Amino acid sequence: MSEIQSQAVPVSNPDRSGKAVSFEDIEAAAARIRGEALLTPVLRHPVLDERTGANVLIKPENLQRSGSFKFRGAYNCLSQIPAADRQKGVVACSSGNHAQGVAASAQLLGMPATIVMPADAPEIKLERTRGYGATVVTYDRETEDRDGIAERLCAETGATLVHPFDNAAVIAGQGTVGLELARQAGDLGLRLDDVFACTGGGGLSSGIALALSHLSPATKFHTCEPALFDDYKRSLDAGTRLPNAVKAGSICDALLSEMPGEIGFSILHGLAGEGVSVTDDEVLDAVAFAFTELKLVVEPGGAVALASVLSGKLPLEGKTVGVVLTGGNIDPEMLMKALAR
Repeated sequence: MSEIQSQAVPVSNPDRSGKAVSFEDIEAAAARIRGEALLTPVLRHPVLDERTGANVLIKPENLQRSGSFKFRGAYNCLSQIPAADRQKGVVACSSGNHAQGVAASAQLLGMPATIVMPADAPEIKLERTRGYGATVVTYDRETEDRDGIAERLCAETGATLVHPFDNAAVIAGQGTVGLELARQAGDLGLRLDDVFACTGGGGLSSGIALALSHLSPATKFHTCEPALFDDYKRSLDAGTRLPNAVKAGSICDALLSEMPGEIGFSILHGLAGEGVSVTDDEVLDAVAFAFTELKLVVEPGGAVALASVLSGKLPLEGKTVGVVLTGGNIDPEMLMKALAR
């Protein structure tokens, strides 16, 4: 795969439809999803503070509707589809969390949904996506082009494509995580020094970074990725979007994007601090820590930010740190693997 050159552009970079992303979009998304998405709490735990030497605030999006933060962006996007187009349905590509977010949102809004998912996606994600009433079309992650499959389905049915991260409405919805986190920290009388979030295509991370830049501009935002899929860390260091060398090979299925999204990179290029990458072993340790110490069920891809903090990749002593747990859709076998270590 060749490198794609990309220059830094303003935060209001438009998506493929020409729609710009702004802080006002995030505020509007918060109002739009209120009553459907859960206002997840901020959690604190002495064991976590003692382990890290920091004052850690956990934002548990594993408790969100459909089991991950993805519901926020999906509902914000689908609810803005014109009534005349809703009967044609939506199509999305996802390894599972965006799939469930779109499927659950479509079910609430009375829209048909077709989700293109890798055949090796965790069984729980496949089952739950179908459980929301969506049609699932599987593909081989190594040999087939999911975007091509999705585009063909849209051409055949007239459905609306809901991209998992290169979509302004999706990013605005995901940005409500940062909006809530900053305000919840303020309600506790705390100022966030650093915020860590699991990063795949960058929809969540860019939304959070954009929200923080308005509400808590002194806060440093950090992308957190699996070691083999640290495209954001490398791309932000290089100043241009760089692809990953492989398409599979990590237990963090939710974060296996091919390269940074255009919109997400344009936002994070100017707003993100030092990126962090962690090994699968460090992720499994974080999954086990979340279960045994925090009493939270977190999937590998959803635990990468926690792993970044627990593994001491950056100095955090004495700081107030926000950590987003992005999803909890884990197969029992994977959870047992983490706990058996």
